[in-house]
Amino acid sequence: MKALDRKVLRDLRLLWSQAITIALVVASGIGGFLATLSAVDSLAIARDAFYASGHFADVFASVKRAPDAMGERLREIPGVLDVQTTVESFARVTVPGSVDPVMGNLIGLDRHRAQRLNQVLLRSGQWPAPASGAGGELQVLASESFAQAHKLRPGATVSALVNGKRRTLRITGTALSPEYIFGGMMGVPDLRAYGVFWLDKDELAAAADMAGAFNKAAVKLAPGASERAVEDAVTRTLAKLGGAPAHGRAEQMSHAMLDNEIKEQHVMGTVLPAIFLAVAGFLLHVVTARLVATQREQVAALKALGYRNRTIALHYLKLVAPMVAGGYVLGVALGDWLGAGLTGLYAEFFHFPAFEHRISPSLALIGLAIVSATAVLGTLTAIAATVRLSPAEAMRPPAPGHYRRALLERVPRLKLAPALRMILRNIERRPLRAALTTGGIAAAVAIVIMGYFFRDAIEAIVDNQFNLAMRGDIIVWTINPVDPGASRELARLPGVLQVEPGRRVAVRITHGAVSENILIDGSPPAPLLQRVIDVDQHLALAGTAGLLITDRLADKLHVRPGEEVTIEVREGKREVRQVTVAGTVRNMMGLFGYIRRDALNLLLGEGDVASFFSLRVAPGMLPATLRATQDLPNVAGAFSKATMLRNMQEVTARNILVMSTILTAFAVVIAVGVVYNNARIALAERTWELASLRVLGFTRAEVSMLLLGELALGIAVALPLGMFLGWALTHGVVEAIKNDQMLFPVTIQPRTYAWAAIAVVAAGVGSALVVRRRIDRLDMVAALKTRE
Repeated sequence: MKALDRKVLRDLRLLWSQAITIALVVASGIGGFLATLSAVDSLAIARDAFYASGHFADVFASVKRAPDAMGERLREIPGVLDVQTTVESFARVTVPGSVDPVMGNLIGLDRHRAQRLNQVLLRSGQWPAPASGAGGELQVLASESFAQAHKLRPGATVSALVNGKRRTLRITGTALSPEYIFGGMMGVPDLRAYGVFWLDKDELAAAADMAGAFNKAAVKLAPGASERAVEDAVTRTLAKLGGAPAHGRAEQMSHAMLDNEIKEQHVMGTVLPAIFLAVAGFLLHVVTARLVATQREQVAALKALGYRNRTIALHYLKLVAPMVAGGYVLGVALGDWLGAGLTGLYAEFFHFPAFEHRISPSLALIGLAIVSATAVLGTLTAIAATVRLSPAEAMRPPAPGHYRRALLERVPRLKLAPALRMILRNIERRPLRAALTTGGIAAAVAIVIMGYFFRDAIEAIVDNQFNLAMRGDIIVWTINPVDPGASRELARLPGVLQVEPGRRVAVRITHGAVSENILIDGSPPAPLLQRVIDVDQHLALAGTAGLLITDRLADKLHVRPGEEVTIEVREGKREVRQVTVAGTVRNMMGLFGYIRRDALNLLLGEGDVASFFSLRVAPGMLPATLRATQDLPNVAGAFSKATMLRNMQEVTARNILVMSTILTAFAVVIAVGVVYNNARIALAERTWELASLRVLGFTRAEVSMLLLGELALGIAVALPLGMFLGWALTHGVVEAIKNDQMLFPVTIQPRTYAWAAIAVVAAGVGSALVVRRRIDRLDMVAALKTRE
C-alpha cells in the first residue's frame, strides 16, 4: 500500500463521525432523486406498456345517437387507421349494504367482433354471457378498483337504474382497460363512488334504447396523421347527429390524471434532491478545507519530496470518495425502498396489469454522475489554494486572523457581553462559511415546510370546496334539463330543508386560434348552496352581462376581461354564441365559466330550465334522503358531499403523512450534517484557543458557549430565513405543478412553521450536545502543545 493511501485510512479514522453525516446527506439526496424519478419511470413504463398491449385509442368522440353505418364513414376520414364504436350509459348503482351514491359507467362489448381498441383485460372470473331473457340479470365485468374497494367478487350482484328501469348486474369477473386506469370522477380519486361495468353490447343497446346505433367512438390514428385534423373531421361528421367535439388523449380523464402525476413528480424529484446535493457539496468543501488547512506542513513536505499537485489533489479525492461512495450505495438502497413504497401508493390510484418498481441503470448512472460531480467540485475548490502554494510558503503557519470590532459593536450605547463580542467577531472573520452554514440549516427548515405544506393545502381545498363553496349536502343532476319546478318535488323528499336549482352545460370556448372544452355553471342571483369561492376564500358572483372565467382558462385562451369569446354548446341544439368575458376568478378546481342561470338559459335560447339541484339535508337524514332519490325519474345521479369527502380523506391523509414524515427525516439529516460538521470544524480550529481559556479559569459551560453560541446564532438566523425559503419554494413548486384539474393554494399554517422550527432546533441541539461532550473531554495539555 502506498504511503498516501495509508494516510487516507488514518484520516478517515480521524473523521469517521463527520464522514458518516456527509454520507447520510448524500444518501438523502440520491435516495430522494432515485425514489421519485424511478417511481415515475415505473408509472410511465406501465402506462406505455398497457397502452400498447390494450391498443389505446388516440381520439375519442361521443354522440347522442348514430347509426352503426356511421362507423364506416368515420373510417374513411383521412388519417384514421381504425374506428371502434360502442354503446355507453351512465347508471345509478346501488351496492348491497351501502347507501352511498355510486355512479356506474356501463360499456358495451361486441361479442361478434374482437376488440381492436381500448381492449378490456380479464383479471378474474369469466367473460359475461348474454342474459337468458328480457328484463333478466345482466352479466357484467366490474372494474378491478371498484370491486376491490367494495370487496365484490365474481358472483356478487349490484343493482343499476338503466334508462329508468332497475336492473340487476351479476358480476362474473373483474377487468382492466387502458381507458380507465385512473379510478374517480371529476379528477378526484374515489374508488368507491365510481365503477366501470362491461357487458354485452346488444344487451346494453336494448336496455338503453340504442339498438342498431352507437354513442361512443374510439379512433386510432394512422402514422403521421394530424390529431387536430382528425378531431375536426370527426366532429363535423357527427355534428348533425348530436355529436360533441372530438378530443384527444390530453382531455381523456384517465390519461390527463396520469400525465399530471408524472409532471408533478418530475418537479419534486428534481427540486428537493438538488437542495440535498448542494448541501452535501458544501459539507465536503468545509471538511476538506479544514483538513487541508491543518495539514499545510504535510502538503508542503509532499511537494518538497516531488509529489505533483495532481497527485496531492487525487489523494484528497480518495479521502472523499469513501464518504460519497458509501452515501451513494446507501442512497440507492434507500431510493429502491422508498420508490417501491411510492409505487405502491400509485397502485391505489392507477391500475395496470403489471406495475413493478425498478430503477433503470441509466437513472442510477445519472445519480452517480451528479454525486461524483458534486464531490469533485466541493473537494477541488477546498484544496485549490493550498496545493498551489510553494513548499516554502506552505511550511509557514497561516497568518493570524485579522479581528476587528463587529458591526453591532459599532452601534452607539450598545453594550455587548465579551462572549457575544467574540462570537460576532469570529462570524465576521469567516462570513462565507457563516452564510453557507446558515443557508444549509435554512434549507432544512424549507424542506420540512414543503413536506407539511401539502397537508395544509389539502385542508384548504377541503374547506374551500366542501365548506364554503359546496354548502349543500347532496347534488342531484338530471338526464336532461328540466323545469326548475322539480325543486318542489325534491323538497318533499325526507330530510330536505332547502333546494337550489342550477344549470351546467358543456361547451367549447374559443378565442383566436385557441380552444378549450369547459363547463359553464349557471347560478341563482344570490346563490346559497352552490357558490364560487376563490383561493382567498372570497365569494365571486356571476353576472348577466358576461362570462366569469377562471384565471387559468383566461391564461390558456390569452383573453382579458372585456374581450369576446366564442362558445359552442356541446349538447341540445349545439348553439354557437359570442360572449364577453366579464372577469376572472382564481379558482382551485378545473377550468370553468360562470354566469347567472337565467342569462345562460337566455343565451342558449332555452326556457327556464335547470340540470342540477343542490339539497341541504337535516342532520341524521342523509341516508334516508339518498335512498329516496334512487328511484326518481329523469335523475342521472346523486352526489353526497360527506361520502366523497370521506373517501378522499381516507386516501390523501395517509399519503400526506407518509410524504411529510420522509421529508422531515431528510431535513433532520441535513440539519444534523450542517450543525455537527461545522461544530466539529470549529472545535478543531479553536482547540488551542479554548484550552487557553480553560487554563485562564473559564468554565466548561463558558467555553462551550463561545463555540456553540456561534451555531445557536446561526440557527436563530436560519429559522426565519428558512421559513421564507420554504414559502418561496412552495410557490415555485406549486407554479411548476399546476394543471387544468387542480391548483394547490399556497397556504402554510402557523403549526407548519412551528413544526419545522422544532424539528431543526431539536436536530441542532442534539448535534451540539455531542460536540459539547468533546469539549468537556478536551485534553488541555495536548491542545496547548501547538507551535506558534
